[in-house]
Amino acid sequence: MKELLTGNEAVARGAYEAGVTVASAYPGTPSTEILENVAKYKEIYSEWAPNEKVALEVSIGASIAGARSLAAMKHVGVNVAADPLFTVAYTGVNGGLVLVTADDPGMHSSQNEQDNRNYAKFAKIPMLEPSDSQEAKEFTKIAYKISEEFDVPILLRLTTRICHSKGIVELEDREQVEIKEYVKNIPKYVATPANGRKLHVKLEEKLKKLEEFSNNTSLNKVEWYDKKIGIITSSVSYQYAKEVFGDNASYLKLGFTYPLPKEKIKKFANEVEKLYVIEELDPYLETEIKAMGIEVIGKELIPRVGELNPDIIAKTLLGENKEVIEKNEEKVVGRPPTMCAGCPHRGLFYELSKKKNVVVTGDIGCYTLGSAPPLEAMDTCICMGASISAGHGFSKAAQVNGRETKVFSVIGDSTFFHSGITGLIDIVYNKGNAATIILDNRITGMTGHQHNPGTGYTLMGEVTNEIDIVKICEAIGVKHIEVINPLNLKETKAAIDKAMEVDEPMVIITKWPCVLKKSPNEEIEEYGLADRKICEVDQDKCKKCKMCLKVGCPAISFDSEKGAIIDDTMCVGCDVCLQVCPFDAIVKVGE
Repeated sequence: MKELLTGNEAVARGAYEAGVTVASAYPGTPSTEILENVAKYKEIYSEWAPNEKVALEVSIGASIAGARSLAAMKHVGVNVAADPLFTVAYTGVNGGLVLVTADDPGMHSSQNEQDNRNYAKFAKIPMLEPSDSQEAKEFTKIAYKISEEFDVPILLRLTTRICHSKGIVELEDREQVEIKEYVKNIPKYVATPANGRKLHVKLEEKLKKLEEFSNNTSLNKVEWYDKKIGIITSSVSYQYAKEVFGDNASYLKLGFTYPLPKEKIKKFANEVEKLYVIEELDPYLETEIKAMGIEVIGKELIPRVGELNPDIIAKTLLGENKEVIEKNEEKVVGRPPTMCAGCPHRGLFYELSKKKNVVVTGDIGCYTLGSAPPLEAMDTCICMGASISAGHGFSKAAQVNGRETKVFSVIGDSTFFHSGITGLIDIVYNKGNAATIILDNRITGMTGHQHNPGTGYTLMGEVTNEIDIVKICEAIGVKHIEVINPLNLKETKAAIDKAMEVDEPMVIITKWPCVLKKSPNEEIEEYGLADRKICEVDQDKCKKCKMCLKVGCPAISFDSEKGAIIDDTMCVGCDVCLQVCPFDAIVKVGE
């Protein structure tokens, strides 16, 4: 049977067919749908972990127990998981272990576009790179066989275009894989220095055998056509190269890209007149091939920044400009990303934006949009969990240098569980005075509403223990904690004003469900979500002062003749604009 699957769906299918029984991940675009689809296979225990390090460690533990396991994460998540990754390369596996990294060339939804192929060489783990959905499924299955044959974890590297593009995939039955016997083996699994030194030697021996495998495996294949041009490529770049050059070039398509098949590369290079390396982002292949003394053309022509496509390759390598439809700049309406109408974060950032001599350190999530006009209520955003610790550093620097600046750190509920807790511990332990604002919207919002330890539900839909953020803060030692409704501006302002005066650690928790969330019945009742009425503008009262526009709600527009207008198809009745209007011109419909 065949189905049309995305690359992420295909990886999930591959894990199912390979007999995987344990999978763990932290959501992050473009990898999120891998675990969401794995969870549909009831034969696989699947879970959202608090962060990527935990996800990989769960999978490592399952592997040592003898089960085939999978961990999935976006590219920057591997940075979080790097500590166990480098050590499991030494210890090896029992049941097969695959780590899926989903890179994001072009930064469609990421803070950088790091090339995680470098992790394979850095951590000394074999790497596979599929170029379409069919290969995503097949390579996942093959990865488990390689993992168990060579006693190594495998890095399966995808990119956004592979993750989210659809292709026809041949489905097969699930392989019934019995869990392997666990045998206590301290020299293998206890990574003390004495054991690690021996394990490192063994790993280098494995890599030599894996390079021999790389030279012989059909994962690295030659396609002979015209030999005047040879192209070495991998991943989605292979598809782009084939679209541009067709039969006018020969190809060495690499699916197993660490260790590289050096003998196969040399033989291919000797057969062609001109050799190109086509790859996205870093010159990962090019650098290695040039180090072999082989002359190639690559990044001197092909951009190393951003996502590739056939047009870029045709232009840079063949000088061809594809005909495209030019957009009419006069008709194109700018639609910058903004918080949704009714977003519970809007009121908080509106109040923060009015404060003077305040610095707001931000984090990764929807609320990063608090940095966008007209709110512009954020100064920094570095990585997951950095808002609290960076805010503490900023605050300490100000203190020791005699500068009076109040620092607020804003962080989402899921991100707080991910890696914000340790930053708060740091503030309490080191007597900081930065205020922490935890934006609890009852879900992991930006990646598409995945459950987290604070929601009370698991990935598999089971009711579970809800981790109480207030109790966590109390246990850490925070004495000043305020839980507020962020849609109530007076309440929000009062909490911020209090934090301005407190010279000790303080936590404000803004608690309201994401406006896009499909809330369970108990949540609808708790927050009165079913009773809300939308707002409208009383045009007779509107003085055209534009104060309502300062909250940055996409449901509000302005007409020079009529004044403010509220789109009744977007408004959800959050009331933030109603509270801002100085002339009571915004009212509830029907009241």
